[in-house]
Amino acid sequence: MKKSLEELFDELLSMQERKLLEIAAEIIPNVTSDDILQPNDYPQLENHPFFRYEEGVLKGLHAAKMAALAWDRES
Repeated sequence: MKKSLEELFDELLSMQERKLLEIAAEIIPNVTSDDILQPNDYPQLENHPFFRYEEGVLKGLHAAKMAALAWDRES
């Protein structure tokens, strides 16, 4: 079965979210997925360069998904 473009991005986003949560849990034990939505509440995350990099990757995937879906719908 062929995956749609949206399904592909959803899978990539899910994998990156899991990776980000794993990294955050190494920094702050018992951190939740809700906690990483607001890393500025946690100075250990806010100032951690590796966490911030991976968070940027996640944000980039979100932007790429929106751009790809808009392009796909226009063509």
